Parts: sequence; C-alpha cells; structure tokens
Amino acid sequence: MNPPPRFNVLGTGVHALSLEQAAADLAARRGERRRGYVCCATAYNVNLARGDAALRAAYNRSLFTTPDGMPLVWLGRAQGHTDITRVYGPDLMLAVCDRGRAAGLRHFFFGGLPGVAEKLRAALTARLPGLEIAGTFVPPFRELTPGEFARLQRQIAESRADIVWVGLGTPKQEKFMAGAWEQLDASALIGVGAAFDFLSGRVPQAPRWMQRSGLEWLHRLATEPGRLWPRYLVHNPMFVVRTLAQTTGLRKYPLD
Repeated sequence: MNPPPRFNVLGTGVHALSLEQAAADLAARRGERRRGYVCCATAYNVNLARGDAALRAAYNRSLFTTPDGMPLVWLGRAQGHTDITRVYGPDLMLAVCDRGRAAGLRHFFFGGLPGVAEKLRAALTARLPGLEIAGTFVPPFRELTPGEFARLQRQIAESRADIVWVGLGTPKQEKFMAGAWEQLDASALIGVGAAFDFLSGRVPQAPRWMQRSGLEWLHRLATEPGRLWPRYLVHNPMFVVRTLAQTTGLRKYPLD
C-alpha cells in the first residue's frame, strides 16, 4: 500500500486510512523486520500531545497514526478524505489477527496487568482458530531496566513474532514504541492501549451504536469515572476549543 495521506490535527499528523486498508497492510508483513510502529490516536491523545513534544514526535514519526476516535474521522472527512473510517485499536487487533491467520502471522503481547495477556491469548485463540500467539511479556509499572529490555529483545527474537501488540496506555506506549522499534526484531509494534482489557473480557466495551456515534467516552466514563474523568471532562473539551481555533484559522498548529 502506498503511504496514506496525513491531515493535521493540532500539530499531529493523522493518516487518512480505513480499517480495511490498515489491517490489509499490517497482515501482509509476515517475515518482514523492523518496518516501524503504529499509533491509534484519539481526541484525548492529540490534545495531550499539544503539551508533550515527545508524544507528538512519536505520532508524527510513526508508520501509521490511525484515527482511533470518531472526532478524528469527522475532521478527516471535513478535509476531503472521504474514504477514512475509524481505526479503533481493538478492531484493528481483531482484523489483523483474523487476516493474518492465512499467512501464519505470529503475534506477541507486551503489556497489560498481570494475567491479562494470558487471558487475551485464550480469548483470541478461542475466537480465531489457528491464530499464532508467539509469546507474552508483562512489564512492571515503570520503565524497563536494561536487563529487562534485553530479556524482552531475546523473547521477541526467539518467538519469531511478526507483530508486537503493545498495551501500556498513552503516552507510555507511544514513547516506548518510538524509542524501541528499531531494536526489536519484529515487523511492527502496534499500540492498542485498552484493547488488552476489552478483548480479554476484563473491561466491558461500549455498545457499537455508542462507538459509531462518538459516545463511547460516556460509556467509559461511567465504567471508570475515578481514572478517566480528567480525560473526558478536561482534555476533550480542550480539544474541541483548540480544533475550532485551528479550523477557523484563529490558531496555527504546524506539523513538527
């Protein structure tokens, strides 16, 4: 696939692509090595990146930065990208795992709370017979030590994984992938955040109608109010104000 065009949202370049395009490209990478990393961006992520230059750089240097949230899809369509669809982390994970079975694509899970990666392995292999899960690695709640990172490198190399799924949450996973992808022997690292919890069954997903209408935030806020209220009650309103300023020309946010 030719590199998809990017559109500028608050200085973050979001790729105008569909779930089908992203899944087809990534599922075809069997046996390739060190091609890059993929970020799934939401309104919260993009607004957070305004005050975090390292996070913004991670998005702008990715293989793909996908429109994970409906506000980004709407902004992309408003800029003329009519074929863009939501490329939601859990859906991308399912689509790549499903499509990759025919080619023997091998997957590695890095992240999640203790036990979640193994629950995810069990859930996905039951749902997608023939899926190849090459290994898992549950990191501590801090940066990896040099020894721990070396162990991760060995495990991924020995597993012969093609795709490393990273579930550390934003901004940790994006910064990790930007700094580590060239040192890990896989085709691509893909940061999918809460997909580990959703697809393992640990956390319930919003109904599809809420996802399609841009109301998933309301479901997540009701499910985890103590953890997520700053995201949805502070960052998302700020995102709306900033994007209005950008779209009306009151404020410029150049791509780095």
